[in-house]
Amino acid sequence: MQNAELFTLTYGAIVRQLLTDLEEVEEVNKQLDQMGYNIGIRLIDEFLAKSNVSRCVDFKETAEMIAKVGFKMFLGVTASVMNWDADGTCCSIVLEDNPLVDFVELPDTCQGLYYCNILSGVIRGALEMVAMKTEVTWIRDMLRGDDAYELQVKLLKQVPEEYPYKDDE
Repeated sequence: MQNAELFTLTYGAIVRQLLTDLEEVEEVNKQLDQMGYNIGIRLIDEFLAKSNVSRCVDFKETAEMIAKVGFKMFLGVTASVMNWDADGTCCSIVLEDNPLVDFVELPDTCQGLYYCNILSGVIRGALEMVAMKTEVTWIRDMLRGDDAYELQVKLLKQVPEEYPYKDDE
């Protein structure tokens, strides 16, 4: 799995450079999220082309698809979906394993850094391309001493898809 290792080390170098350039941890978090978003809006096409999945019927099915298929396809890990709210519009995606953090120890100067914030951006960007406006935030992070990596994904708005042609033509 040389590719995964190379990606992990490259990602670490990017985060380190952002910390050097931007100095403010909060700015680094925003930048990682934005980078992820830009990746996500492109990655969704590859995901749809390679996974052969049919259109998800709802947000619950979409979350399962991200956890079981998306994370496996792009990071080589699976995740679990849990902690649904009553409306079915908010859940947690928990990663059993996170290859992005191999070889990583955060120094005390990085308190407040969400090292894997690129992942929240990827999810947000990909979902926006399939007409789901979401908010994705880290709830638990093992680099911060928690017992798991947990992302909360909240559906803010489902945008009806507009077709570029009329049905009656």
